[in-house]
Amino acid sequence: MLSKFKLQVKICSAVFCLVIATNGSAQELTYSGAIKAGNDSGIIPEWSGGLTSAPGGWDKKQGYKNPFNAEKPQFVINRSNYSEYVEKLSPGQIALLKGNSQFSMPVYKTHRTTVLPSDVIKTVKTETGKAKIVNHKIVGRIKSHIPFPSPTSGEEAIYNYLLRYVGEGFEREYAWFPVRPGKKYYKVGFKDRVVYADSMKPSQIGNGLNYAFYANFTAPSTLVGTVYLVHEFVDTVENPRAAWIYNAGARRVRRAPDLAYDNIADGTEGMRTTDQYFAYNGATDRYDWKLIGRKEMFVPYNTYDLTNKNLKYEDILGEGTVNAKFMRYEMHRVWVVEATLKSTSKHIYGKRVFYMDEDSWSILGEDCYDTRGNLWRVGIHGLIQIYDKAVPWPNLLVWHDLNNGNYLAAHLDNEVKKPIRFGIKDRWTNFQPDALRRRGTR
Repeated sequence: MLSKFKLQVKICSAVFCLVIATNGSAQELTYSGAIKAGNDSGIIPEWSGGLTSAPGGWDKKQGYKNPFNAEKPQFVINRSNYSEYVEKLSPGQIALLKGNSQFSMPVYKTHRTTVLPSDVIKTVKTETGKAKIVNHKIVGRIKSHIPFPSPTSGEEAIYNYLLRYVGEGFEREYAWFPVRPGKKYYKVGFKDRVVYADSMKPSQIGNGLNYAFYANFTAPSTLVGTVYLVHEFVDTVENPRAAWIYNAGARRVRRAPDLAYDNIADGTEGMRTTDQYFAYNGATDRYDWKLIGRKEMFVPYNTYDLTNKNLKYEDILGEGTVNAKFMRYEMHRVWVVEATLKSTSKHIYGKRVFYMDEDSWSILGEDCYDTRGNLWRVGIHGLIQIYDKAVPWPNLLVWHDLNNGNYLAAHLDNEVKKPIRFGIKDRWTNFQPDALRRRGTR
């Protein structure tokens, strides 16, 4: 763990800040608050601007081509040797390595590929130091996607994730799979269209919207015809999430106040809660948040092989875990954030620990504990850089249940012909409850 210092910003450029620690040492930070320099061992390189161009011969219809496909694993961490690397592993990773004979971690050379568009970076720099958290509410932020580049609390860190840049809107079709021992699984097909406030017309909605989205199932048949509509606000305390659901069988739209927190998500066999959509979402008020600090860890990163359209889902889904052949782990610095359930609140998770990439603020892993303090579920979340749109993107989210050996693999689109679209714009009138029925009957 890196030492904790009270830091003062002395000099800032368009991308970097020079930060002076109380012991007199200086560290140059990127716009995201990441340490620009590599680590002492040289395994983590210096951040040099991220990945801004596609590899040669890239065809978007075939998925996002791996720019590092010529590389081979430097070593593989597995059940027999994990004890040599425990300082760079999370408790959840260790539990998987110890208890799941199929789980292994091929470790590759580290590449710091994350970068955001220049105008987004400019806004982050302009607003740095202006935001704060008051009673779980963020104030002082206008439109920055990283309001707290140098967080002083766990809640500030998680707000960096909640407000992260994902292309101002996206539309995609993908699948997730609940997988039981014996490699027994079924496909859940899903489409979602997410539009952020800046891309919504009229541009001044005036209600503090963060984003709105539609989502509907394409499989299995028992879920087809179910459509969700969600309005997610920046202020989740005074302006809680508004949600509606349309069911083709009932042919009516109803409010869905339970589409939040630990409500079990449809089609997940109970392996993912509603607030684990994209690893974490929604209000922060049920937990006390603690910033543990930075840590060097082996995390899933640049997992481009999983986007290959030549792969079938059956190639990726293995016994007990995702096929390690298509996984890639690298050593990166992450922020460790601990969320402990308040004594006055209810949730199936008594404690959650998030491992957040210092360059992108993406959640790359999560350890979920039950209310008795036992490690229960482990999240392993891959990340790629969308090099044609400057978007850090989670292309794989996996949750392992340590109690029964089940796992849930999500965000897979290998058998979907239409590629994901970013920069989606829409009108506010199209995200109203009276439009929900029309979408459900399409």
